[in-house]
Amino acid sequence: MMKWKKKAAALLSAAMLLQLFVVGSAQAVSTTTATIVLYLNSDTAYVNTTQVKLGAPATIINGSTYVPARFLGEALGFKVEWDAVTNTISMEPEDNRIVLDLVQKKVFINGKEGPFDDYAAIVDGNLLVKLTWVADYMGANYTYNGDVGRVRITYVKPPVSGYVDAYSNKPVAKFVTGKPEYRIGEPVKYVDLSYDPDAEGIAQRYWRNREEAFFEPGTYSVTLQVYDYKGNKSAVYTNYVKVTDEVFLSKDEYPLYKKPIGTSFKTKGSKLFGNYHGFPEVAKQVTQLKGRKLLVSDSPENVETEGILYQDVVNGKARLYADHMNMTKKPLEFAILATNDSDKEVTIKTTKRGEVFPSIYAMLIGREASVDFLMGTPEERTLVVPPNSSVVYSQMPTMYPEQGVNLFYDLETDGPVKITFAASHTKIKPETVESTLPRLGYNGNVRGTFDTADIRWDVDLSGLNQPSILTLGDGKSDVYVNGYDVFRKEAVNNYGNYGVKYDIHISNPKPMAILLMGLGGSFAGAFKINGDFALVPESGILPPFEEVQLIGRTDGTEKDLHIEFTPPAGTFFPAELIFYPLDTTK
Repeated sequence: MMKWKKKAAALLSAAMLLQLFVVGSAQAVSTTTATIVLYLNSDTAYVNTTQVKLGAPATIINGSTYVPARFLGEALGFKVEWDAVTNTISMEPEDNRIVLDLVQKKVFINGKEGPFDDYAAIVDGNLLVKLTWVADYMGANYTYNGDVGRVRITYVKPPVSGYVDAYSNKPVAKFVTGKPEYRIGEPVKYVDLSYDPDAEGIAQRYWRNREEAFFEPGTYSVTLQVYDYKGNKSAVYTNYVKVTDEVFLSKDEYPLYKKPIGTSFKTKGSKLFGNYHGFPEVAKQVTQLKGRKLLVSDSPENVETEGILYQDVVNGKARLYADHMNMTKKPLEFAILATNDSDKEVTIKTTKRGEVFPSIYAMLIGREASVDFLMGTPEERTLVVPPNSSVVYSQMPTMYPEQGVNLFYDLETDGPVKITFAASHTKIKPETVESTLPRLGYNGNVRGTFDTADIRWDVDLSGLNQPSILTLGDGKSDVYVNGYDVFRKEAVNNYGNYGVKYDIHISNPKPMAILLMGLGGSFAGAFKINGDFALVPESGILPPFEEVQLIGRTDGTEKDLHIEFTPPAGTFFPAELIFYPLDTTK
């Protein structure tokens, strides 16, 4: 009786699948390139520019992305058929035949049997297949953005030519590896020897199981199939990579040595970061560079009414920093004004700036403004402020509700100038700002004038023989600069050191990987390392503790390592730079 019930349940699932295959199918793609976008747990997808309703949403199962089988077949252009007699579904991606037996719960790939649960799942009566499994057979590219739960699949169909040439030959796929065997974690060199007998060249290549390195001993089959420009395809060529049991690099070590700068990887389960909090803090000499005054306008950060946000006098070198969001219900104008109360004209020369236009994404505007500022593009913009008058120094585009701005300006004046940060629902008139707009009260965050705008750290890594850290923004090892809030008439700290630029110098660095981990919350910022930018991360956010990003690497030949950084608005602190020593033999 129990066996009968199981079989009946399987047949019922099969019947439900048959119903799915009859209705709700996707619109087949006819263009050369198919771009498919799905969102997890959503029944709406996009095939190129066409919106499609799915019979079942994409979902995550055991850490892998699963998508509706019928939809994937029609969108990518391969056959998916239901056989009611045998209760099987067959798929034929790229001359491969895959049969899913729904009763026996088995999968047959080109005649070879495999476990059903490794490749497919039935969810609420719908057949879902593992995206990576099918897409690899098609030679399709796929990406997953965990921040928004978006799956993107791009597939370029092999070109099909209507031209028939009696002398047209199929291309030949062939490759060899750089040597007969490799160690665990050793990069494999693939030498592509494919050719087209018609001398027209190879249009496309489709690899399977072509890994940068393998991390278990054994013999691995790697295949290659190529297409020429007439649409002719080669036979599948197979070669083998033999991996010995000798270890070159572990799976955890491999990214530090071989992955490109900008790579993020998980720390959970990693032997490299299992004792992360045991890493020692490196010694450094801290110099708070004087000579440039820092005005910070970040309170109220969420502007709920128009008014004057902050105001103080500068004379000489200064940096203006502002970070504000429009939390009123109307458009808001934001401007920085310069007032000359003396009897002589004053010239303001702007030497560097970092700006970002209004956006609702706080982390985005923080990172982009810091990138713009760290670029250090020379600027020689001058503004003359007549005696006893006020002018607009900077006017940002209108901020609509819930939009914000973030900006930096380095300037020099040849006389005293009063700087005013102001927000208004109407056009800001310099001559009437102080008489028409109230001073806004303090409600947290940072506001004030600080004597330090730049900090230099000289770091000693001469004895680096274990992973070591530099902490940013904790207020302890990275001390906050002190200042004075003119409006409140009291001493203040610059919590987070926003608006401050760090110059980190390391002489004769040893071979090492340089990584960044967020500790206080999600991180989105930028570092400039020996003139090259490292965006952390390159898109989205870096979650705290869970991931670490490789932002630089030294090989021991550099005379100096120079890291520039400024805390991005909207990002949580503290964060830590990790210096991980590398073995030069690897």
